[in-house]
Amino acid sequence: MEITVGHTPDSDDAFMFYAMLTGKVTSPHFQVRHVVEDIETLNKRAIKHELDVTAVSAHACAYINDYTILRSGGSFGKGYGPIVIAREPMTAERLTHSRIAIPGRMTSAFLMLQLMIGRFEAVEMRFSDIPDAVSRGEVDAGLVIHETQITYAQNSLTKILDAGEWWRNSTGGLPVPLGINVMSSKFGPEMIKKFDEFFRESIMHGMAHVGDALDYAMQYSRGQPRDLIERFVRMYVNDITIEMGLLGEQAIRTLFRLGLEKGLIPDFEPSFA
Repeated sequence: MEITVGHTPDSDDAFMFYAMLTGKVTSPHFQVRHVVEDIETLNKRAIKHELDVTAVSAHACAYINDYTILRSGGSFGKGYGPIVIAREPMTAERLTHSRIAIPGRMTSAFLMLQLMIGRFEAVEMRFSDIPDAVSRGEVDAGLVIHETQITYAQNSLTKILDAGEWWRNSTGGLPVPLGINVMSSKFGPEMIKKFDEFFRESIMHGMAHVGDALDYAMQYSRGQPRDLIERFVRMYVNDITIEMGLLGEQAIRTLFRLGLEKGLIPDFEPSFA
């Protein structure tokens, strides 16, 4: 059967899907028509149930219905995650009263920052535009994700908060749940498991053929050098990406529990493959 699969124009997602989308691994059950959109667009499309399989922010699962969380393909940080940058050091208290650029209201980064400092004035923009907006003084600070977590210093900006460190210290070392993949529950548990296995095989092929998978991922490098892209990919494509396991599932449930306790997300029960 043909299914639509959404992923982001980010090198870590491309690395994961490389083998699936180039025919290096195949499935007798699925023909994939892939859709490439930024993560917040995919979050919104998931709410409308427009795609059969899609990458979403873990946070977004609180607002989508009839999707099952896949056990493969998750982006989990091991002690690292989104950061807040500014032109100069500032306290968390001052930050609460600042205008902060965010990469989307349904991103996990936004939920984590709210858990850290409480509610604040958020200015939504594309994640790749945030460092320049901070540099120009259009906002007081910026919440950055993806490779901008590594490249912000190129704009002479300063890290003032680290959500990854906060999460690790607050949860006893759980991995940081950022991006996950979901599949429409209409396919039923058996077919969802078959796709999960197909995706897992694609990720494992990429990890076994890093050079080729990176060559493919470089089309989404946004002009960044290969060594930086490889560093970023290795940060977020790891053993938990292959299979989230109990730790990954616990991390996602903990994010939802903390968000619910603070009144930041609705009450719901996630479904895992």
